[in-house]
Amino acid sequence: MITELRTLIAVARYGTFSAAGDRVGLTQAAVSGHMRRLEETLGFTLFDRTGRSATLNAAGLRTLARAEALVAGFDALGEPNQDEEWARPLEIGAIASVQATVLTRALVPFRQRFANCRVNLSPGVSLQLMDRVEAGELDLAILIRPAFEPPRELEWTPLACENYVLLAAGNVPGEDWRSVIREQPFIRYNRSSFGGRQVERYLRDHSIALQEWIEVDDIQAMLSMVENGLGVAVVPLTETILPLPGSVRAIELGPAPIHREIGALYPRISRSAAMAGFIECLQSVGVAR
Repeated sequence: MITELRTLIAVARYGTFSAAGDRVGLTQAAVSGHMRRLEETLGFTLFDRTGRSATLNAAGLRTLARAEALVAGFDALGEPNQDEEWARPLEIGAIASVQATVLTRALVPFRQRFANCRVNLSPGVSLQLMDRVEAGELDLAILIRPAFEPPRELEWTPLACENYVLLAAGNVPGEDWRSVIREQPFIRYNRSSFGGRQVERYLRDHSIALQEWIEVDDIQAMLSMVENGLGVAVVPLTETILPLPGSVRAIELGPAPIHREIGALYPRISRSAAMAGFIECLQSVGVAR
């Protein structure tokens, strides 16, 4: 029956019998057969079936939670004992702006609880990190929430919310961000990142003509350029650049400002004890609001 339970989990993860079959190497008919056998064994239906579609009903959702626990317990039978438990390191990805802040704060209690667990940290931009989580190369990534919904098999936990502002040197005149950004050289947040695309859409929606001359993917570097009089920049007020230098000021965007949400992205199921513990540590130190 473990095989049928695994198939049920796959259907819940990938959304349809056909998609689940593609992922686990079964035909759609075989997936349907597994689900029929499971329902016959349990004595109740798991799905509301309408035409060719099937959606987990209330009993199916309850069964799914128990199935995940049972399969995890079955898989644990072959796991190493506690002394060997952390032979495989925890693979974590993180954008640059959280590595010295949210990530580091979470690692302090994590290290205390899981002293034998090694961690491999991979840097990257949000899109690359999301792709690596989906591909199974990373156990978890801390990144900017995309404008689109992440894949349904992945779970999102918000950790922080950061407002965007226009950074300008203290000697740059003006309080209206539109006037200042039009009149000064513009340092653009790199558009290969989710954050840079947010800024691009915002400026396009406001029909802002720019004196763009450089595109940068490092917020700390953008702040340094502004401080040295190289132009103005729209950036999130992330912890790594606060407090701002005395020679730099932040001009609020308006009347409809934008923000970015930082969070953790990870698979919905098949979490190890270390993975679950790390997520708890992240939630305990996050500053989402």
